[in-house]
Amino acid sequence: MNGWMLLSGIGAIAALLPSLYILMGLIGKPNENWAHIKEYMLLDYAWESFILVVGVVSITVILGVSLAWLTAAYEFPLRKFFSFALVLPLAIPPYIAAYTYGEMFSYTGSIQVFLRNKLGITVDPTLFDIMSMKGAIVLFSLSLFPYVYLITRTFLEKHSASYIENARLLGRHPITVFFKIVLPLSQGAIVGGASLVAFEVLNDYGVSKHFGLQTFTTAIFKTWFGMYDVDSAIRLAALLMSLIVGIFVVERLLRKRKRYNSPVNRSTPLRRIRLSKVSSILTVLFCTVLTMLSFFIPVVQMIVWSTWTYADVLDDRFLRMIGNTLLVSIISVLLIMVLAVIAANVNRTWRSTFTLTMSKLLSTGYSIPGAVLSIGVLAVFISLDKRLSGLYESLGLGANKLVLSMSLIMLVFALVIRFVAVGYNAVDAGYDKIGSRYSEASRMLGHGMTSTFFKIDLPLIKGAVLTGSILAFMEIVKELPLTLLLRPFNFDTLATKSYQYASDEQIHQAAIPSLLIIMLGIVSVCLYHWMGRRDTE
Repeated sequence: MNGWMLLSGIGAIAALLPSLYILMGLIGKPNENWAHIKEYMLLDYAWESFILVVGVVSITVILGVSLAWLTAAYEFPLRKFFSFALVLPLAIPPYIAAYTYGEMFSYTGSIQVFLRNKLGITVDPTLFDIMSMKGAIVLFSLSLFPYVYLITRTFLEKHSASYIENARLLGRHPITVFFKIVLPLSQGAIVGGASLVAFEVLNDYGVSKHFGLQTFTTAIFKTWFGMYDVDSAIRLAALLMSLIVGIFVVERLLRKRKRYNSPVNRSTPLRRIRLSKVSSILTVLFCTVLTMLSFFIPVVQMIVWSTWTYADVLDDRFLRMIGNTLLVSIISVLLIMVLAVIAANVNRTWRSTFTLTMSKLLSTGYSIPGAVLSIGVLAVFISLDKRLSGLYESLGLGANKLVLSMSLIMLVFALVIRFVAVGYNAVDAGYDKIGSRYSEASRMLGHGMTSTFFKIDLPLIKGAVLTGSILAFMEIVKELPLTLLLRPFNFDTLATKSYQYASDEQIHQAAIPSLLIIMLGIVSVCLYHWMGRRDTE
């Protein structure tokens, strides 16, 4: 036991506490509201959540895997551009895409206005109604397919060359190679990307609320703020968390014993085959349509709207909102990376069941939807405030004062617990790449763990630390449910302000804060893409 182990253990316990508080909510006797929810509403919440997840996962897997195979195995015009452009939809949160497309397809939106005023065509408005389950599935898929695309493409480029080359040498048709080799080989990567998509859909609140869908997340918000029933909200959160655990278990079962060993010691890059002229045209057309729908069209529309409303939006409050976003994001990222580095270093140095369990506990927050995690965090901090009531009274704050529960500390704590897995996975991958021989040599020469880390490990994993920081920053800036529920009074961020404008039917005013979120996301995506390309060179 030393300082590193102690800090890692404290982080694991802190990450586990919100989940324990949620599960404890199932122990007590339910109230009358819960009986009503269980009898008349619970089945609808479960069914719509299920349909939404299955629909989005199915489409994202089809899009992501096909695009990954095309860009990794074939050469065609603009391939390098599309390899990057297909990642850009990650910069647009699904709720922003929903607000934008919902307004564009409305009766007074740009599409129907253009048809009526410019072309003289009047169409049935129901044909353009995307505010439905089908519309939500399509918009989620356009925003989230890069998760499957990125993970699958990386796997194919780095680990599949020998198998695919052997199949090609044996004269197998490309379609046969895809279904008999590529799909079974990349099953683990596909399932991993699909799981991330499922978690993102279950975490969403903005799209479901805007489209009027009855999902678990919207039910938690309605129960908490509409019925003022925290007990029933905790029960709903516990059921949703059980669903998440079920998805996680299914993912592990599907990936169980799926291990592949390369027949050569060093993996070689996959050799790309040039497509025929017709196939190239179809591939470029497919990639163009997808990038236009998922990124360029909504961004251009928001730029147009921002020219209409900038005079009403840009003021001192807007600058404070940008400052709030950066303040919360930077503080949270710093704490995330410190905790991630400590946990990853402990797990590498003393690799055992205990340290592996601590690292897994530390990463549980990312698989818990923000609305669920926020309830657990709020319960933890209210309990902490009650225990500190004597101290508050001695300081003149009042015996029943909620100090920590109404502060920025609670929001930062929740964001750290939610996204520490992002930083940990990046740092752990960096440690795997450099191995342990340098640190072992340093410790054999008499240097301690802390000295070895700063002199040997940190210079070698600084790229991984930067990658984890970029990914965590991008996630925090986009996060809506958790920030919306736990922010202090009168504390707005870009995400919450975009949501407020959209809720008040001021979609055009939401364009500028949404564009800033997208701009920060684009910078993060560019840095992440650049670092990934640099590592493969």
